[in-house]
Amino acid sequence: MTDIKELLFSRIRDVADYPEPGVMFKDITPLLADPAAFTALTDALAEIAGRTGATKVVGLEARGFILGAPVAVRAGLGFIPVRKAGKLPGATLGQAYDLEYGSAEIEVHAEDLSAEDRVLIVDDVLATGGTAEAAIQLIRRAGAEVAGLAVLMELGFLAGRPRLETALEGAPLEALLVV
Repeated sequence: MTDIKELLFSRIRDVADYPEPGVMFKDITPLLADPAAFTALTDALAEIAGRTGATKVVGLEARGFILGAPVAVRAGLGFIPVRKAGKLPGATLGQAYDLEYGSAEIEVHAEDLSAEDRVLIVDDVLATGGTAEAAIQLIRRAGAEVAGLAVLMELGFLAGRPRLETALEGAPLEALLVV
């Protein structure tokens, strides 16, 4: 696992003062542009999907789509997008959550998940955990079971893990990299 960590870290670019002064943004686009690194990431996340017994992968808008869809294909599972409110046609279930300044809402198609599903949530970064916590609640409201949460990178200093460990109710939270 050390080799994959080194590979992934080497393809993540730091961008100072983005999106605002004082923030060090972790840009994953160089990783996505490198076929070997992107394949290694996809394989590692697909292995987590298999280990958790997931039957579907949920990707959180928007970078979770980029990572979650190939993970689902590699693992032989269905892919379900969780989007910002108002972006999905048809009947949806929504879940509101608080942000640092204000609130937001995410949605999923109501018919995409059922009681037979075990869902692995995939995203690029775990920060404060607000969006992931809302996704956990949304998946359960749809009647499905949360198999776990897998992320490329956890920003440990933002303390999202303690918040999510309660919400996950024993399901695993796996981060390939911790910053």
